[in-house]
Amino acid sequence: MSEEATSLPAGQRQTLRRSLLPGLAALACALVLPQFANAYVLEVATTALLYVVLCLGLNIVVGYAGLLDLGYAAFFAVGAYTTGILTAEFGFNFWLSIPVSMVAACVAGIIIGAPTLRLRSDYLAIVTLGFGEIVRIIARNLDITGGASGLVGIERPEVFGFKLMQVQHFYYAFLVLALLTIFVCLSVERSRMGRAWFYVRYDEDAAAGIGINRVSAKLQAYMMGAVIASVAGCLYAAKMTAISPESFTFNQSLLILLGVVLGGMGRIPGVVLGAILVALLPEVLRGAGTYRPLVTAVALLAIMLFRPNGLWPDKRV
Repeated sequence: MSEEATSLPAGQRQTLRRSLLPGLAALACALVLPQFANAYVLEVATTALLYVVLCLGLNIVVGYAGLLDLGYAAFFAVGAYTTGILTAEFGFNFWLSIPVSMVAACVAGIIIGAPTLRLRSDYLAIVTLGFGEIVRIIARNLDITGGASGLVGIERPEVFGFKLMQVQHFYYAFLVLALLTIFVCLSVERSRMGRAWFYVRYDEDAAAGIGINRVSAKLQAYMMGAVIASVAGCLYAAKMTAISPESFTFNQSLLILLGVVLGGMGRIPGVVLGAILVALLPEVLRGAGTYRPLVTAVALLAIMLFRPNGLWPDKRV
């Protein structure tokens, strides 16, 4: 491929330069946050980084390829349970369990994606919703997953002999994972595969007319999103040391999807902003007491009414 074909247009280069300084400032603030924040703030910030990773993964599926996935938490569960079972039941090293979890997520993505990604819109959403519930029910009823009580005794990871134990350790671990996920998303967005997803999202028939294999492109997006969710699940399981099926419900999938839609589908800074907002808004409104869910819903509804394309929408649409 020629250098001209791989280079960014002038408008996109200017946009990238304009967003570079705020991004570096945000990264600097994130790096020094543990020096000033208490344990509660760090716990909330770690949760926000977890949602950033999950929303970026789902953005590949929904924002890039245009696939409505209502069961994304299933891949999150696959990664968490694979790591949990390997470390707690078979004594695997945590880091060695991550590649196995990624393979398990790919296999799950192929099993559900290969026969169903020929479907469109509502039909695909129903299938993915069913897949998410099937995974949760399986985890609830198998002995190896701990059943309804969940799985305990998951190994905490070590880095060069240093065991991650405290909340700030996992904060930095999730920060590194979020940065790696952003790098991956930026890379694939500018690749030939990313352009194929963009064409499939906006006009499948036209994409097929220029030689793009629609099903293959969708499956690639689905598997990549699954892998990202599984890695997030691995680190989540290690942080919690115990997981249960109730952590991977349909509501979890909806929250992840809400972060993508709220921030702006297909736009990485917007998805990051939406994920942080989804994680922080319930905590900011904690003072509302029993009315917190209502106030949160009203606030989110107001945002969507005034910014229907998201807080930071994709300018290509």
